[in-house]
This record gives sequence, C-alpha cells and structure tokens, in this order.
Amino acid sequence: MSGDFLSKNLSISALKTNITMLNGSYYTDSSYCKVKIQAISVLSIIISLLGMGLNAKVMWLLGIRMHRNAFSVYIFNLAMADFLFLCSQFVFSLLFAIYFLYSIFLEIPLVFYVLRIFFYLSGLSILSTISIERCLSVIWPIWYHCNRSKRTSAITCFVLWAMSLLSGLLEGMACGLLFNSFDIYWCLASDVITSVWLIASFVVLIGSNLTLLVRIFCGSQRIPVTRLYVTIAFTVLVFLIFGLPFEVYWLLYLWVGDLHYINNCDVFYDTQFLSCVNSCTNPIIYFLVGSIRRRRFRRKTLKLLLQRAMQDIPEEEECVDNNALEHPEELERVQSSS
Repeated sequence: MSGDFLSKNLSISALKTNITMLNGSYYTDSSYCKVKIQAISVLSIIISLLGMGLNAKVMWLLGIRMHRNAFSVYIFNLAMADFLFLCSQFVFSLLFAIYFLYSIFLEIPLVFYVLRIFFYLSGLSILSTISIERCLSVIWPIWYHCNRSKRTSAITCFVLWAMSLLSGLLEGMACGLLFNSFDIYWCLASDVITSVWLIASFVVLIGSNLTLLVRIFCGSQRIPVTRLYVTIAFTVLVFLIFGLPFEVYWLLYLWVGDLHYINNCDVFYDTQFLSCVNSCTNPIIYFLVGSIRRRRFRRKTLKLLLQRAMQDIPEEEECVDNNALEHPEELERVQSSS
C-alpha cells in the first residue's frame, strides 16, 4: 500500500496533469486519440479566451459600475475564480496543443498545478456558499436579515480564498510541487483534506438546493421564484453537468492513481474541456436570465441585464424596479414632486 502510494506521488507530473502522457507512451498508437486531443485542446483555448473575456466583463460591471449587495459580492468572487481558472486552463491547453500539433514539448511549471487546485476549490466553495446562504434567506428570512452583517459576504469570500490557497500550498509543498519537497505522510494528509473539502462542498451544494427546491414548490406558503433564484439554479445545474466531472476525476486520481486503464484519452481531456465550458457558461447565464422578461427577450445593456439577474423580488414588482433602473431621472423627478 505505502509502496504504491509512494510511486504514485513520485510521478508528480502524471499525478497532477497527465504530463507524462505527453511522451507518447499512451497515445502514439492511437491516431483517433491524437486527433481528439488536438481538437479538444484547440476548442479549450477558444472557450477559455471567450470565458476570460465574459468573466472580466462581469467583474468590471460588478466591481465598478454597479452597487453591490450580498449576492453580487459572491458573484463577483465567483467570476474572479472562473477567470483565474480559465487562465490556468488556457496555459495547459495551449501547451498541449503546441505539443500535439507541432511536437514541441514545453514543460509546464509545477506552480500551475497548485494554482489550478486553488482556483477550482475557490470557485466550488463560493458556489456552495451562495447556495446555502440563499437557502437560509428563504427558509428563515427574519432570522437571516436580522443576524446577517453587511460585510458577511466579503468576509466569507476572503476566508474561502484564504482556505483554498492554504490547501493548494499544502498540496504543493507536501507532494513535491513546490520547493522540490516531498513527504508521503503530509501528502496523504493533504489528499485527505482536499477530498473531504470537495465532497463536503458538493454535499452542501446539492443539499441546500434540494432543500430550497422542496421549500419553494412543496411548502405550505407560496414563495415566489425570483430572478436571483433562477440565476443560482442554472449556475448550479451547469456545474453539475460540466464542472462535476473534473471533481470526480480529481478524486479518483487522488485515491486510485493512474487511470490509463480506463483510457485517459477519453477521461482526462474531456473533463478539462467540460471544466472550461462550466467557467465560461456562468456569465452567459447571468446575461440570459437578465434578458428574459415575461417570456420575451429584451435587448438592454449588459449592466442592466446583470442587475436584473441579481434581482431578488417577485416578477410583479419588477416593473417598478426596472423602470427605476432604466429611467432613474424620471424616478427622481416623481419622488421630488411628491
């Protein structure tokens, strides 16, 4: 057991990003695999660039152009995590594409492995926090509004970023990704911590959304479905479809080891591509939810669409609120005259 674990962790490149596969030991005999990896790498580069642009736009609007509320702070940090994760994925995909298209091997700095752990954990943790806080605000609204501080979102995001960074650094230093250090026991402890964190975040994500879903549609009192809930629901759904396979592969790789016997060509690069799609799709969800109004699509500015996606009021009250967003000068004139 310890010998297998030691050999698994000593092959650091293979453990973290499949880098040993670039020597052709697995894929030279499969032309289909090579073509598929080339296509996926190119598509990942395109989607990563698109996703970085969209998430940067969301960060700019939420950070500079819009007034922040409790959930917009979370969305801002989620967009930042997606942006940084896509940056790391862009580097990986670009180097893979260069190798498989031009047979030029460029070694990926080991620090990128730590950064990818850091960014993925941050995004998953923030999404789970959004879900559980939204659930609390619906189930216990009075307690939630009376006990929640205005700085809760900012403090929570700071703690999640710090914990994710510590986890990434522990994984990097214990498993030999940083400073050429390796300790089998600390590496095992780091794998346990990372696995527990991933599983706990997933359980919280699913549990809070299922509880909220049951409360909305099966509760004794009718709870209106707002745009904010739709935004969160679609973001979680997209993660389950596109982001979860990367987490499952990661967990399996931590505890099973090399997965070449189930064809890494089909697993590793597929999960990489799906994770890019997940991080790229979130901004599209925000703008899409903000553009739909009473079963019609309305063409508005991106700022207004993002504001609408963050609205936590019933649809009946949206007309007044949207008029205030679209014509603030008219609202001020009416208020002053009254």
